[in-house]
Amino acid sequence: MAENAAFVDILSGGRFVLGLGSGYRKYEFDGFGVDFERRRDIQEEALPLLLELLRTKRSDHRGQHFQFKVDGDYALFPHALQQPHPPIFLAGATDRSIGVAARMGFGLLLSTWTPFEGLARQISLYRRELEATPAELRGNPSRGHVDVARYVYVAETDARARAESEAVILRHLEHFSSGHTSGYLGTVNAGRSDYDGLSRDVILHGSPASVVEKIEHLRALGADSLMLHYPPWYGAEKAIASLELFAREVMPKFAAPARVGDGFGRKLDQAADARRL
Repeated sequence: MAENAAFVDILSGGRFVLGLGSGYRKYEFDGFGVDFERRRDIQEEALPLLLELLRTKRSDHRGQHFQFKVDGDYALFPHALQQPHPPIFLAGATDRSIGVAARMGFGLLLSTWTPFEGLARQISLYRRELEATPAELRGNPSRGHVDVARYVYVAETDARARAESEAVILRHLEHFSSGHTSGYLGTVNAGRSDYDGLSRDVILHGSPASVVEKIEHLRALGADSLMLHYPPWYGAEKAIASLELFAREVMPKFAAPARVGDGFGRKLDQAADARRL
């Protein structure tokens, strides 16, 4: 992963951002013969090792889950353009993972389905735990940066957005809450099964004014950027219309640079800036 991250950073001209997570679909772990319940233990051994390789280009590691040696005349190659390494984010849905993200100096990725109240608590926990980041790990450009994932659908009015998206988003939520994501929704759950509840503080659906209001709320909670999902379920024509309306009526409201963690964001290109709060 360290080599691939460096390679993609070179190919992208120093614009690569690495997102990591422990995983949440049990059947994927079963397919590889890996114990699902030990996924965070595996992650917490892997993360320091990955950082060591990115920072020093060498490692001599003999752990419970990973064993390898890169030292002497050998070193990790190629080297990323961004130094000490590209921005790294860690997805977190539990206090444990959020604490790890903060203490290791990672940016934080938060779930699509967590309601605003839950996001506020998670962001507050992350900010507190950032004080425990050791000095040698504070060089991550994304440290202190919180990115929130959200589904978005924009139409001319709230009523039209609901008419065009309600059945599909509820069907997706029903599937997402099925056994295919066993083990995950015990910690991340929208807590809503109706469109009104989801629209209130989970999904960014509605008129441009309504979506702007929800994004303002997210920014007030401490979110620095959004990862917006434009799923294809509505058909290409409606999905493109929603995206264009978002770009035309919502994005200009957030043209000014938002608060960022330790300077992350200044390195983003114009395309990435387009999704900032």
